[in-house]
Amino acid sequence: MRLALNGATIMPSPIEDDIDIAAECGFAALEIWAAKLDAHVQRGGRLEALAERMRERAVAAWCINSIEDITGRDAAGRAALLAELEERVVMARALGAPSIVVVPGRSDDVVSRRDAVADAVDVLRSMSDVAGEICLAFEFLGKPRCVVPTLDMAIDIVEGVGRANVGLVIDTFHFHAGGSVLEDVARVPIDKLLVVHLNGCEDLPREELTDAHRLYPGEGVTPIGPILERLRARGFDGMASVEIFRPEYWERDSRQVARTAHARAIDVVRAAGYEVEANRSSVGGE
Repeated sequence: MRLALNGATIMPSPIEDDIDIAAECGFAALEIWAAKLDAHVQRGGRLEALAERMRERAVAAWCINSIEDITGRDAAGRAALLAELEERVVMARALGAPSIVVVPGRSDDVVSRRDAVADAVDVLRSMSDVAGEICLAFEFLGKPRCVVPTLDMAIDIVEGVGRANVGLVIDTFHFHAGGSVLEDVARVPIDKLLVVHLNGCEDLPREELTDAHRLYPGEGVTPIGPILERLRARGFDGMASVEIFRPEYWERDSRQVARTAHARAIDVVRAAGYEVEANRSSVGGE
């Protein structure tokens, strides 16, 4: 298994530093936080320079994370979404990133499962036409009012799309918070699983959980071990990315947070029986 660092885990760090920190702490890849990428461009930075920096540090670009609220859009919203996707595809190609994370929206109205699945399938097919060779990594969100809160719905959507460039993300926080069940891991199309987000979370009622309650992998109550064990038994040996949105961690030294994140991730994936590919240029990781 390869480990990636999601830029949100060290949110205050600019993307240029994310690359160096990922390499120094032993990560093989970087999951690029889109807002940091935009900030780099707005400062006059060149995507080609970022790509060269990643090559020099032996850090692969994995996902650009993310395009949000892809569901529940009217015609104008759909057009804006596809325009945003076109821009992200250009960025992904320049950076050598094979995928873009895309996430469903929320609704204050009750949306039936059938309608939610049909809407997501329809919009992902439209996005698939634009994405070309870049994969769309669809991530369910186990948050209040999210129209696609569980793994089983996400599987139905990805299978319903039926496109080679549309796959799946499993986030262990969202798996727990949304009430997904371990039995559904047996339904995951392994060839469509593009990345697993590793994180723990505080032991609180599910309806109270927010991203700020995320913890390092292996801490708290997410069923990270059983998920990884089941995926390994089914042959998954792809990318796992540490994604933590915890303001408390953002106040700490970014390199120390990344080192701890890497160490905790190493522990949980090895406990599940995986071997881990280290970054060749690592000086601070394993």
